[in-house]
Amino acid sequence: MAKLIVADDHPLFRNALIHAISTTFVTKATIETDSFEATCEALLQHPDTDLLLLDLHMPGNCGFLGLIQLRKQYPTLPIVVISASEDLDVIKRVMAFGASAFIPKSAHPAEIGKALSAVIDGELWVPPTLRNQVLHQQQHQPDLDLAGKVAELTPQQYKVLFYLTEGWLNKQIAYDLHISEATVKAHITAIFRKLGVTNRTQVVIQAQRLQLEPPADKTLVAH
Repeated sequence: MAKLIVADDHPLFRNALIHAISTTFVTKATIETDSFEATCEALLQHPDTDLLLLDLHMPGNCGFLGLIQLRKQYPTLPIVVISASEDLDVIKRVMAFGASAFIPKSAHPAEIGKALSAVIDGELWVPPTLRNQVLHQQQHQPDLDLAGKVAELTPQQYKVLFYLTEGWLNKQIAYDLHISEATVKAHITAIFRKLGVTNRTQVVIQAQRLQLEPPADKTLVAH
């Protein structure tokens, strides 16, 4: 039996997922969280967690940043990403960033049970129809060393980094994040230092290698 944390901000889907798990997979405890912050707190309170089911786009989880940070902080914890997206490139990156499985939210309960059982047994799992494309094509995997550096950014710094890749000016970033331009410049300086670069062009080139996703709590609209 396994102790699970189910991290998803949609109560209806979270309940449906827990029900699907209970009918196909034996658990000793299931902890529910609805934000990335709450998930991190749950992991601290339950160090014996056997499996984390993580929604890729829950509040506080900036694109792939949450997965990268958790993988770095809990290197032995199996993390199963649950997402409504079934984009092949997203799935490849999720697995490359250290997830043990990718389960689309459209998956049948029996398939979810098979996936969790495989992960508990130490295997990697993706939908069978995508297995060859995802697990046997290594050439497009992102730079994991760079991902580790990005994981050191704060959520606010990640937002600034993403805006830089979109070509935004400091004043546009400041307006959207409701901070001063001086604060934006401070964030950019910190980003340069953590990524080991010296200018915006180098930042953009580095970030594009990871194909960063927009912050989960932002809909980007140019000003």
